Amino acid sequence: MRIVTATAVALTLAAGAAPAATAQQPSTDGTWRMDGYGTVLSIRNGTLQEYQTTAVSCLKGDSARRTGPGTYTTPDGTVLTVRTRGGGDLGSIRADGSVGDRNLRRMKELPDACTRPAPTGPLAVFDVFWQSFEENYPFFSAKGVDWHAVRDQYRPRVHTKTTKDELFALFSEMVRPLHDSHVAVQDGDRVFAQVRPGTVPPTEELDTKVKEFVLERDLKGARNLSDFANGRITYADLPGGQGYLRISGFGGYAGQGAPYAAQLAELDRALGTVLSQERVQRLKGLIVDLRINGGGSDALGIHIAERLTDIPYVAYSKRARNDPADPTRHTRPQPVHVTPAQSPRYTGPVAVLTGGSTVSAGETFAQALMDRPGRTVRIGQPTQGVFSDVMQRKLPNGMSAWLPNEEFLTRSGRTFDGTGIPPHLTEPVFTKEEFDKKKDSAFDRALHVLRNDGAAN
Repeated sequence: MRIVTATAVALTLAAGAAPAATAQQPSTDGTWRMDGYGTVLSIRNGTLQEYQTTAVSCLKGDSARRTGPGTYTTPDGTVLTVRTRGGGDLGSIRADGSVGDRNLRRMKELPDACTRPAPTGPLAVFDVFWQSFEENYPFFSAKGVDWHAVRDQYRPRVHTKTTKDELFALFSEMVRPLHDSHVAVQDGDRVFAQVRPGTVPPTEELDTKVKEFVLERDLKGARNLSDFANGRITYADLPGGQGYLRISGFGGYAGQGAPYAAQLAELDRALGTVLSQERVQRLKGLIVDLRINGGGSDALGIHIAERLTDIPYVAYSKRARNDPADPTRHTRPQPVHVTPAQSPRYTGPVAVLTGGSTVSAGETFAQALMDRPGRTVRIGQPTQGVFSDVMQRKLPNGMSAWLPNEEFLTRSGRTFDGTGIPPHLTEPVFTKEEFDKKKDSAFDRALHVLRNDGAAN
């Protein structure tokens, strides 16, 4: 999954790796409407071109070049796989680094709006911005926001001489009440985004501060302390026989801009050392620390979950809003499975540490462990409450809006958007008082729980 946090924005065309298309398949060339996502794709002459559509607009989005049978690669290195089915009139698109796929339906031609220049005046920009949320954002009711009233309040403030700076300020004001860290307004390097009240974004500075604190306070006396995956993963053997695994993100493992395959290879190298055959046999418990985690690829989280079970299970199901006029209608939920890895697996007690700076893919990983067979306990504070891939919607004046349109469902159909995943055991997480007194209540509680589990066994 590609994400937007309060401090960073990244491109999105997401859905998980898939087998390459075969030569026997009908051609993928043509025009396709995507179920949900407000998107039309045109595939011709080796180029995949995205069109972002609403009832009032059609704007060119991302593009990709054919790099193999049924595969296309975007300028940032994301590999997309397009497949056909149903005699060639139905299809799907998948992208490495996320989970699930997106269904496609063949169209005869591009919508008329996609074949003519888009209006570019300030009112047109406002209308595309408002309509993009109106047709795709799933959480207005849950957030208590009347989006139609927002339009009525703000549209009269826009006129032919409204500047881009004024639009940026106005759009930021419009989405501020959502308090959704997967919502952003972008104009070049300028970004408005925010986290849930009472939480802090997982910045690089905070991550560095917390890592130093943990090393000095929690891992003093630990053995085999090692960093992996460009410093995003840390492991140590604790004195009591437990393991400590800190994951600060699900990306950046192989350097900036490295393709998903390179990220996965780095993760496998880390897991090969951390969860060796010898270690998984002797571990008395494992602390998985996600308290400062800025997200990234859902698929990398699933890959880790597959090293923590001997029994297949469903991590969650994923669905997208699928009716521009009805926010209660969605695509068919796609189950995301956790299949035990062929490599050594740890299946004993796990304590998962979470907090408000656990964001996006950090949260989907925490959700993927909720139904994990075996003892799994969450300790700390609720996660941030943003799970969806993020849609980048381009605006006619070169600005962009970023918004979610998906839900990640538990086995019972519950979602945690807005509120975040709650802990089983509540403890403070990196508060000023904890830092000042050199306390880490959540870590200490996890160690206590795992030691008791070990004694019970």
